[in-house]
Amino acid sequence: MKRSERNWKELLPVYGPLALLVMLGFAWAFQHIKPAPPDHIVIASGEKDGAYHAFARRYQALLKPQGIDLEIIDTRGSVENLELLRQGRVDMAFVQGGVASMNDKSPVRLEGLGSLYYEPLWLFHRASIELHRVPDLQGLRLAIGPEGSGTQALVRLLLKENALEDESVELLTPDSVEAARLLQQGKIDAAFFVASPQSKLVSRLLLDPSVRLASFDRAGAYARRHGFLSVLTLPEGAENLAENIPSQDIQLLATTSELVTHADLHPGLVSLMMQVIDRVHRPAGWFSSEGEFPNTRYMSFPLNEEADRYYRHGPPFLQRYLPFWAASLLDRMKIMILPLLGLLFPLFKVVPPLYQWRMRARIYRWYEQLEEVDKAFSRQGEKSRKALLKELDELEKEVRDVKVPLSFSHQLYHLRLHIDFVRGRLRQDAVD
Repeated sequence: MKRSERNWKELLPVYGPLALLVMLGFAWAFQHIKPAPPDHIVIASGEKDGAYHAFARRYQALLKPQGIDLEIIDTRGSVENLELLRQGRVDMAFVQGGVASMNDKSPVRLEGLGSLYYEPLWLFHRASIELHRVPDLQGLRLAIGPEGSGTQALVRLLLKENALEDESVELLTPDSVEAARLLQQGKIDAAFFVASPQSKLVSRLLLDPSVRLASFDRAGAYARRHGFLSVLTLPEGAENLAENIPSQDIQLLATTSELVTHADLHPGLVSLMMQVIDRVHRPAGWFSSEGEFPNTRYMSFPLNEEADRYYRHGPPFLQRYLPFWAASLLDRMKIMILPLLGLLFPLFKVVPPLYQWRMRARIYRWYEQLEEVDKAFSRQGEKSRKALLKELDELEKEVRDVKVPLSFSHQLYHLRLHIDFVRGRLRQDAVD
């Protein structure tokens, strides 16, 4: 028999139970391992020409190299997004600040990942009209945003607070592009938009001499009454310094955009999304400084636990240095690795002495027989010398067939020397 095969047979009785115990521990830990994060998620954005859709496309491009496919669902806005979330038809959605409190319907648990950027409320009107306060809208034809949009929800709140009933204002609900077209053609008197200042639609209306941007004279009062509103100032000449557009500082009301998810969204995906939104929204904007967004201010939903950890400590350690799939795998495996190490360390301390005892036991058990022969010789007469010598010959023959690792061979040879020593005593006595 080859020595390698013999070694395996010698090691198996000692290490076999250890391997079985480790496998049982591995199987137990496997029952508690977290599922892998999904590689396909769905986000509700907004109108195709809006900022939500543009940001969703940027998220999609950043997630793709990480093996995550982001499907974008176009919607009419925040109210519809919130409804899709509550129905479980999307995994995350852009929601305008304050929409949740205005549409508090369902007990479904939703959580926020943070405020992303300011969303100013723009009120454009025909240049021939003087408009400084919401009550000045009475009797006008007004576009308030499409059904299901956050724009319409916010505008209806402002109209209600100023006691403007539907009968006193002609309310129209076209989408943003159509509303801008109707306003520029003079078919409506004014239109509300919630949009990014970088929006092409906003830029086009600011540069149109037939249209003016209203300044909210009582913006501070609205912000005081509603925590999700802020007051922003669009500086004189911000759009075009050469033509001084706008011609004066404009006070704007603003909400913030919030990224909202289901409470059970995989923690690994949450930490990845936090890195994505940090990269997209950290740069300075018209109304925000570098690093101001994303943040936890102005949030309408409870902050996700994993997102909170990101704000306090940054990305998870593994995701800082490894691709997402590898970091996720190791993070999931740690629940198996740690108990496994907890088993292996004490076992490895116990097994070497156990192995040594087992190997020595193969040799030491022959010493009992050798001792019996030696004692029988000392008692003289209980057994004949010839019979004792024969017993020693049989003992040595059996010892020659004992197989032990090389590291224990010296003990086997010591046994044979001791057998030969007792045999020598027997023969010496016979000569004497």
